[in-house]
Amino acid sequence: MHMPTIFSRIISGQSPATIVYQDELVTAFKDIHPLAPVHILIVPNKEIATVNDVTLDDEAMLGRMFTAARKIAQEMGIADSGYRLLINCRDDAGQEVYHLHMHLVGGRRLGPMLARRD
Repeated sequence: MHMPTIFSRIISGQSPATIVYQDELVTAFKDIHPLAPVHILIVPNKEIATVNDVTLDDEAMLGRMFTAARKIAQEMGIADSGYRLLINCRDDAGQEVYHLHMHLVGGRRLGPMLARRD
C-alpha cells in the first residue's frame, strides 16, 4: 500500500505547515529547516516522485511552479535583489523527500551553487 509523502499530507491539511501559496496545481510552504531568510518549497499537488517521473501531462503544473515562485518572491520582497530556484533529483543530488519540489531560496547573498573541486 502506498503511503502519502509528508508533502501530500501538508497539501491535504493532515500535517501542519506555513502555507504561503496554494491553488489547484501547486502548494508552497515554508521549509522547516531554512537555509536562508526566505526558504519556500513549491510542490505539485499531484504526487510525482522525481523529475524523472514528469510527463507531458504535467507541463501546466511545472509552469505553475515557476509562476508561483515569481509571485512568492515578489510578495516576500526578494524579487529585485535575487533568489535561487533549485530542484534536486534523486540521491546524488540530495533529494530527501520523494515528492517533486522546488526550493525558492533568498533574502541574502547566496554564493556559489556548488563547491568548487580543485
